[in-house]
Amino acid sequence: MFRSKPIRFYFCLYIILIQFFSGINLWAQQKVPAAEPAAYLIQNKFTQYDSVQKYLRAFSRDSLALQAFIKNAQEADYRYGEASAENTLGILYRDISKYREALFHHDNALEIARQLDDIELEVSALNMTGVVYRRIDAVRSALDKHNAALELAESQLNPSNNLLKGIAISLNSIGNIYLLLRDYGMAESYFKRAIIREQELGSDLGLAINFANLGIAYEEREQYEEALVNYRRSLDYNNKINSDLGRVICNNSIAQVYLKQNKPREALELIEKSMDKVNQIGDQFYIALANINLGWAHSKLQNYMEAENYLQEGMQLSKEKNFKQFLSMAYMHLSQLNEAQSSYKKALEYQRLSQDVQAEYLNEANHKYVSDLNLKYDSEQKRNTISLLEQKNKLAEVKLNQAKKNNIFIIVLFSLILLLLFFGYRQYRLKNQREQLKAEQKLMRSQMNPHFIFNALLSIRIYLQNHNVEEAINYLGQFAQLIRSILSSSLAKENTLQEELETMQLYINIENIRFCNEIETQLDIDDSLNLDQVKIPALILQPFVENALWHGLQAKEGLKKLKIEVHKTNEKFVNITITDNGIGRARTMNLPKDKRNTQKKSIGIDLTLERLQAFSKNLDHNYRLEIIDLYDANQQATGTQVRLDLPLS
Repeated sequence: MFRSKPIRFYFCLYIILIQFFSGINLWAQQKVPAAEPAAYLIQNKFTQYDSVQKYLRAFSRDSLALQAFIKNAQEADYRYGEASAENTLGILYRDISKYREALFHHDNALEIARQLDDIELEVSALNMTGVVYRRIDAVRSALDKHNAALELAESQLNPSNNLLKGIAISLNSIGNIYLLLRDYGMAESYFKRAIIREQELGSDLGLAINFANLGIAYEEREQYEEALVNYRRSLDYNNKINSDLGRVICNNSIAQVYLKQNKPREALELIEKSMDKVNQIGDQFYIALANINLGWAHSKLQNYMEAENYLQEGMQLSKEKNFKQFLSMAYMHLSQLNEAQSSYKKALEYQRLSQDVQAEYLNEANHKYVSDLNLKYDSEQKRNTISLLEQKNKLAEVKLNQAKKNNIFIIVLFSLILLLLFFGYRQYRLKNQREQLKAEQKLMRSQMNPHFIFNALLSIRIYLQNHNVEEAINYLGQFAQLIRSILSSSLAKENTLQEELETMQLYINIENIRFCNEIETQLDIDDSLNLDQVKIPALILQPFVENALWHGLQAKEGLKKLKIEVHKTNEKFVNITITDNGIGRARTMNLPKDKRNTQKKSIGIDLTLERLQAFSKNLDHNYRLEIIDLYDANQQATGTQVRLDLPLS
């Protein structure tokens, strides 16, 4: 069973605390005049960042008061005050999980800041916008905003204290994004840089935030003692500034480490102690987190009923607020809970739900920018877990059948003999199924190898750099469809011929990017065939297409052709022919080593034959495979042809 991934939600732990950067404990507590703060601000029209924030704090948690102030500031042509209030209102909406409204008001603040050419306001608006994007898992947009804020602030020759605070916020945010990407070394370096800035500024709140994030970087590398040291440092600073939310976060972080150290009672005590404050604060983000952690702790203590209640509550809240990472984690713990209770079927269902939530990210453009490779490895790990659960489920079925047969064998000796024969036959079939499953897993891993994914993304990125945005968007769409198709195929033994041909077309299109679109592809299909009714092994054509591309056409000069023909031979067979006009197999073997294709080799004919043999075993006829070297009249190689006859069911 794969371990939980706190990084999937803890990378956001800084998000709520950051609201105080523009407020509490950053300025000396000066007495506010008797006049109502909003009216006083508009009357004096302050344009210093600290002064404006001091008076906005008086009504920073009142959305109606902020909206009224924005309207009055517009009427008084007080643009600086309007921008500051828009930014503050965005923070308020973010903290109550209204992210669309938050982005709207942060964008307004950013636009006004740029019109006023005010660097401090612009840096603050950029960072606050980035925080919201991180809350909704829009990693690409978050990274762009924080990098823009950091670059702008560091470009100033004599930065003010507020710009130095903006630099610290940007460093912390980028460190959190590296946590998301599992580059914990880089995350650690950014958090340490941020800690240095916060120490220079004397910001206890900033130190509390960054020590907590530094603890995450150690926790994810299983350096639990170092993690606890940093979480406790963060807790000390939160106690110093009397931050209830900071204490809630630190207690949950420490509890999470206790759970990993198999100390569930200590973890449960910490989480339960903070639940009243979590509910009092009212942030749905942390309420969902606390419920999932409570469910995890109770599950460790084998309090299965309490565990399921808390996990179900965290799951429902995550669904309502679209906290996808929390939802995936809740499903994962529910799967582990059911597995612990030997409910393998439900465990498998929850595991698949967790995988489906993660698969959604694969089709989101923001994650393609920075995290497609990481998601691929997550999906592969989860598929392996699903396979393990399937085997346990089958084993449970076998044990159940054995128990039933044991009762029969006590009554009649003949029943014992039948049971033994049945068991032997079943074991034989299970062995064959395991071998077939192993072959399928090898196949899926070959389709999802990191070289192919990396090279495809690199090619698409080149389109973007060359401003071929339309082409890049087109190939991004095809790449997403291809990965989704491969993930779907990993859960199925067979595809329809229609699905297989569509997947091969996507695969050829993506690979053709690296050939500079030199390959001319032709697909010839018999009109009498109903492709949706013909079943073939999933991804069985990919090894032949890959060989044609990289062993036949890569080294060829001039026109490069790849043709796929599908015809119904008779009522018993469908014929699939793959023909390339490449250099031929003999010449490929004679190429110098430094000119041979350095990509991973195809899955191999042996594995392909095993899968074809397994597919044909339960049908009336066997498959036929023929690989033909093509020559012209002068015995010069003109390509290679693969002829595959598959039996119809």
